[in-house]
Amino acid sequence: MSFGTYAQDDQVLSSDAVVTPMWTGNSTTLSNYYTSSNQELSNTGKFFLGVYNGDSQYTSSVEEQFGIAYGHIYGSGSAYFNALVPTATPTRNVYGQFRSLIYGDENTAFTFGSSITTARDIIVISIDRARFKESFNPGSFYLTLRSGSASIGLVDDSTVTNIATYIGSSRVYQILSGSFNPTSGVSTPSSSAYTVSGSYGIIIPDEGLIILNPRALALSVGPLGGIGAIFNEMAPAAAASFYSTNVQYNFNNRMMLDMMKAAPTFSLQSYETLSSRYFFTRVKNAEFNYTTNPTVIDTNGNLLYTQLIYNPQTYITTVGMYNNSGDLLAVAKLNKPLIKDFTKELLLRVKLDF
Repeated sequence: MSFGTYAQDDQVLSSDAVVTPMWTGNSTTLSNYYTSSNQELSNTGKFFLGVYNGDSQYTSSVEEQFGIAYGHIYGSGSAYFNALVPTATPTRNVYGQFRSLIYGDENTAFTFGSSITTARDIIVISIDRARFKESFNPGSFYLTLRSGSASIGLVDDSTVTNIATYIGSSRVYQILSGSFNPTSGVSTPSSSAYTVSGSYGIIIPDEGLIILNPRALALSVGPLGGIGAIFNEMAPAAAASFYSTNVQYNFNNRMMLDMMKAAPTFSLQSYETLSSRYFFTRVKNAEFNYTTNPTVIDTNGNLLYTQLIYNPQTYITTVGMYNNSGDLLAVAKLNKPLIKDFTKELLLRVKLDF
């Protein structure tokens, strides 16, 4: 085996932005939503509802696409975990979890748009990590919701704002009503104004989160209105009786899914930066001309093929990359063997993506 050392100018780093469809199967738009009754009726179903791209009974390529969770600052809409501990409920935990994740503390409450009023409840759509990769592609978000005869299309405001706002180190865009162009994959707000309850929510591309504002969705239909979606805000004590008598699943999570299924269009793209390091492997005319294959010599160390004495030739098929300790780190395969002798020089470009 022959070795050569890369010099500093033998390598260069390059980065490229890659935008791809968000959903499994390279689909930009998700229009079919499936759930697991086992998950919904389990303890995890009290917190979130997992949404899949297919029915596991009929296809093996089912993957979770996103989760739905309803959170309330006071714990309304769900029963106490333990009636003797009247401070903890699933919805209160959800609100607190995402408040800490986004704002970095347990005291700041959610607000939407220009509103300074505390948002007492939230709807969280959490995109599966494998789907959004590094972040969302701003401007590609479009979600339709329908409640009864009222419907709305939701988009982010990245196409009409010049400056991104931040919560901590995460970019945040407000959600407005708007339309979507399936040909270009770009969504456009119909107005940059907010409702009386603030924007319809926020998207946080770098965290894979869409936080909707239930108070805006609950508004009556009209300009800068909602779709009359009334979420369950029963106090925990009343919710305990409601859930034990009426339903066995999280009512608000199911309600959100039903509004999505009634007008099934959820468009989104992922965005990631792929960094590539190029190594220029230079094979000079005097190098790598002698094979180290032991099958070309006899037991006495003599070449079996005398033509290799005066006219040695090798065929390069692989470039192995090692560290200073001699550990193999990467292998690059050529699509065909390249002949090498004293009259030839080669320049091979090896690309490593990470």
